[in-house]
Amino acid sequence: MSEAEKRSIDPATQKVLSRISELEATTIWDRYEAQQPKCVFGDQGLCCRLCHMGPCRISKKASVGVCGATADSIAARNLARMVAGGVAAHSDHGRDVAHAMLAMSKGEAADYNIRDPKKLAALAREYGVATEGKTLEQLAQAVGETALSEFGQQEGELRFAHRAPKARQDVWRKLGIMPRGIDREVVELLHRTTMGVDNDYRSIMRQAMRCALADGWGGSMITTDLQDAMLGSPEPIRARANLGVLKADQVNIVIHGHEPLLSDMIVEASHDPELLKLAKENGANGVNISGICCTAVEILMRRGVAAAGNFMQQELAIATGAVEVMVVDVQCLMPSLPSMARCFHTEVITTSPKARLPGVKHIEFSLEHALDCAKEIVRTAIENFPNREPASVQIPDEKMDLVAGFTSEYVHRLLGGRFRPSYRPLNDAIIMGRIRGVAGVVGCTSPDVLHDYGHVTMVKELIKNDVLVVQTGCAATACAKVGLLTPEAAREQAGRGLAEVCEAVGMPPVLHVGACVDNSRILVSCCEILREGGLGEDISDLPVAGAAPEWMSEKAVAIGLYVIASGIYTVFGQPLPVMGSQAVADYLTGGLAEDVGACWAFEADPVKAAHMMIEHMNQKRKALKLQPMMYPPQEEKVAVGA
Repeated sequence: MSEAEKRSIDPATQKVLSRISELEATTIWDRYEAQQPKCVFGDQGLCCRLCHMGPCRISKKASVGVCGATADSIAARNLARMVAGGVAAHSDHGRDVAHAMLAMSKGEAADYNIRDPKKLAALAREYGVATEGKTLEQLAQAVGETALSEFGQQEGELRFAHRAPKARQDVWRKLGIMPRGIDREVVELLHRTTMGVDNDYRSIMRQAMRCALADGWGGSMITTDLQDAMLGSPEPIRARANLGVLKADQVNIVIHGHEPLLSDMIVEASHDPELLKLAKENGANGVNISGICCTAVEILMRRGVAAAGNFMQQELAIATGAVEVMVVDVQCLMPSLPSMARCFHTEVITTSPKARLPGVKHIEFSLEHALDCAKEIVRTAIENFPNREPASVQIPDEKMDLVAGFTSEYVHRLLGGRFRPSYRPLNDAIIMGRIRGVAGVVGCTSPDVLHDYGHVTMVKELIKNDVLVVQTGCAATACAKVGLLTPEAAREQAGRGLAEVCEAVGMPPVLHVGACVDNSRILVSCCEILREGGLGEDISDLPVAGAAPEWMSEKAVAIGLYVIASGIYTVFGQPLPVMGSQAVADYLTGGLAEDVGACWAFEADPVKAAHMMIEHMNQKRKALKLQPMMYPPQEEKVAVGA
């Protein structure tokens, strides 16, 4: 195997990595190798930096920190602070969307409007806002104000937490982990984990769950629903993925980050006749928008804009030599981007006051002048096109078709039709044994793992065993690149029962439901399945499981914990940094199940991990007394995209 093949299973990535090896540039893989071996204390969760008496390291020589903190409390505090960071990131995104909706409602963000009035009206009713006689702007103001109030709320319960089944709400209340206000839970978790406060690992982890739930049933859910109302609720749409979506004869703008408000305007600006004329004058045949990470996913879901790649490919997009501008907002941005850009003509442009990169152009996004800001970015890219060196352009050929845009609301129509929308067909398929269960395979990509291998291998194994897979974020992009997000994949890759269901309604066996914040859609879908009946009373009764085979960020930890606290067994490809504490490790992989009916598991082999999820579903099916699976496992099929 070449060095590139050892780093990624994706041919496009391999080609660009081979090209970069000839340049004086490094990639995330090079920097990862330079950091080896990992710090054992940090990897095991046994390093504490909470005060200046340390840093303290737990070892045979020193079994407690200077203050007396044990391995258990140190590991629990470190993990809890990862949860707080992840929740803060997702929830701050939601706060910005709520501010945008308020600004739009008051006429202060004239470039935006409500593209899904039905979604807005439904949110208003859920928030207890009377809809009759109110304009869209009045409804938007009421919804925006109510959503914003949930961030600073000090007492009571988050409204969207009431979407969970009663049995699950009862679990949260009994444990004292029902989230009150989003910011309150983050602040309390940080306070509890300060030196000299909470040192009981169970107590710390319960507040961590409360904080995580404030993300899954609060910040992220608010983000998803308000973006649907403002930018439009996604419906199935065709697009393409991988670096081959870049175009040699057009101005290439890559949008990257996680907040789609500006990126949506960039797509709008790319169609402006004057800017298209300017592109022609500068020698280009048009303006091509593609994306990286969750900003890409948000715009793909609503506009059909192609995904150039996932997290690990952001530097590689620049290294094709074909990108005029990479415009970034927040989250998952590698500080190395300017260094890679200096090897080519690419301009990196930051747009958020929260996320600056030294030495690059900054065009600050404002709601009041959103379209003007977007036009300035597109104009900058067009004017940079003549600086491209044609000889340096090497765009891989690889790109793959995909279908995305499956929301919890659209599934009603997908399965039941427009006139009889229902989850009944899905429930019946599970009950009768055509579909074994549902798996959410989500999360990041990381140099810890062979790029894309964990996601692709796990998903192939699951669908082969009649498990319907739902995906978000970088995981979905990984599977899109090998054709698993097409209807044809059901016939070529899925087990017979799942294939029959997919072919009956024309859907892929792997459903792309959005960005990382849109994992909240999976929670809502679980509630809809329960509401339809026949599969238990609580989310923990369902034959469902979650997985993040290539996780790397604090946000992934927060997601994993709120999924588990919601009652869903979840497998991570790499252990959490707590394994230096046997008590904390045992609690996360076992004791949590006693508290919330689900727990974590860790397994690096994606096939083994898939079968852990399958066995979990089998046990849930047995407990529900469901019919045996209709068909035996299929023989190995030819891999899509092989």
